[in-house]
Amino acid sequence: MGLVELFLIAVGLSMDAFAVSVCKGLAMKKCTWTKAGIVGLYFGVFQAGMPVIGYLLGVQFKDIITSIDHWIAFILLGIIGANMLKEAFEEEDENECDEALDVHTMVGLAVATSIDALAVGVTFAFLQVKIIPAVCFIGATTFLISVAGVKIGNVFGSRYKKRAEIAGGVILILLGVKILIEHLGIL
Repeated sequence: MGLVELFLIAVGLSMDAFAVSVCKGLAMKKCTWTKAGIVGLYFGVFQAGMPVIGYLLGVQFKDIITSIDHWIAFILLGIIGANMLKEAFEEEDENECDEALDVHTMVGLAVATSIDALAVGVTFAFLQVKIIPAVCFIGATTFLISVAGVKIGNVFGSRYKKRAEIAGGVILILLGVKILIEHLGIL
């Protein structure tokens, strides 16, 4: 997997965290770089940790599933991307955004936004991706995008949240299609 593909995966995975970060920024009366950094740190760490767990699970089953790994990657990325698109078009709860940065709230949000990264980690195992550099890249990308999301949310409001979720969903679906096409030898 090349740097461009890894970057696209990192950006695609971070769009859920970006959307929640925008929401956090909306709720903040005063948005400081420290608060934005805390949000970014939670999302970045979880977005980096979940693929490791998925990778370790995928390695356990690699020998059994190697002949269909491209289909698994295609299906997992397609489902994750479609779910992101579905969420982008659902009606939002008006009380969904709150300013709380307590551990309980942030861990819950970080886990919820990084579940898709767990599935990507399984895909990484099948594609024999070097996991440590990949998860560091994903975590750093998510951190930066989340910090930007808090600041953007605080300044500009919620108009970018839906677009971010749509972009993330489309990116993940297209990556799944690319992996399938490459493994089938079509291109």
